[in-house]
Amino acid sequence: MPNIKSAKKRVKIIETKTLQNRATKKAYKEAIKAFEAAVNENAKNKEELYNKAVSLIDKAWTKGVLAKNTASRKKSSLAKLLNK
Repeated sequence: MPNIKSAKKRVKIIETKTLQNRATKKAYKEAIKAFEAAVNENAKNKEELYNKAVSLIDKAWTKGVLAKNTASRKKSSLAKLLNK
């Protein structure tokens, strides 16, 4: 454990940010899985699920959880699945 006050504060902040990042990552991964399942079942709401997944990927990129190119790659692969 750190002894300096500012270092202790950073530990708390890092724990909070880690939880937020995990929640953001889990949200977009679940959205991707739901979209892929809808595509496999040829469901009617796959476009809606696609839009939700892309939105969550963009939010993750905005928050710094995903890199720009990673977000673009994920959105591109989802678009290919949608148009397949």
